[in-house]
Amino acid sequence: MIRVLSIAAALAVGATAVFAESASIDQRQQAMKSIAGAAKAPGAALKGEAKFDLDEVHKSLTVYQEQAAKLKDLWPDDSQTGETYALPAIWENKSEFLARFEKLAADAEAAAASITDEATFRAEWPKVMSNCGGCHKQYRKPR
Repeated sequence: MIRVLSIAAALAVGATAVFAESASIDQRQQAMKSIAGAAKAPGAALKGEAKFDLDEVHKSLTVYQEQAAKLKDLWPDDSQTGETYALPAIWENKSEFLARFEKLAADAEAAAASITDEATFRAEWPKVMSNCGGCHKQYRKPR
């Protein structure tokens, strides 16, 4: 009986670890999807494919700030494997990587304070978006 309980306990611990790994990966993928979704309308406006909407830009910048704050906590060492596009470079340069989320949040906050019309949007939005490409090139596997 003790042996059965020991095996059950080991399986439970293993399942918990796999769940924690999977939960972190899922949460960070959802946060990234939120950021990507928030970028659509302002990106279309920047390209001239949609009308500029100041309220929509500010909503998007709020999403960037909120998700960047969440993302800093979603890279535990036990989430390096699984269904993820994260490269090992994240864990090799973790402090630099996590600092990128602080920069993203700060840039989004600065843009929110600066963007008051379409002209300031065109000047400030690319600064926020540059955070995405720089991070993806160094820390994300190509799809």
